[in-house]
Amino acid sequence: MSGIVEIVIAGLILLGAAFVLIGSWGLVRLPSTMERLHGPTKATTLGLGGLLLASVVFFQVRLGVWTAHELLISLFLFITAPISANMIAKVHLHRARTGDRPDHDGIAGPPPRPDPDGEGEWATFEAPHTDTQASIENP
Repeated sequence: MSGIVEIVIAGLILLGAAFVLIGSWGLVRLPSTMERLHGPTKATTLGLGGLLLASVVFFQVRLGVWTAHELLISLFLFITAPISANMIAKVHLHRARTGDRPDHDGIAGPPPRPDPDGEGEWATFEAPHTDTQASIENP
């Protein structure tokens, strides 16, 4: 392999490892659930993308073949990470709204609370309404 390709591969590995380290550190060190979501969904996803890209370049230069494994892993990762983070955030907000589990306020401060009359914006499931057809049929 030429020296430039080795430098590119080493740079991608170091960049990917740095993002994975920062994302993992954020997952462990940030205090609240909502802040902890950013570590694995943003930084770690980019880090693994960099590591997989380094693998693609290495095997292309070394063996002269394109491997689809890394591309499929990247595709799966970039599709599932935002969806899982969205589901975790929705469950967290729903539990915070119903008071099931209190969460410590993080660096960003306390989460916004809904209006008592239910007119404010809130990004979670609404509380069950008692005057709907479904609630009348299934008490």
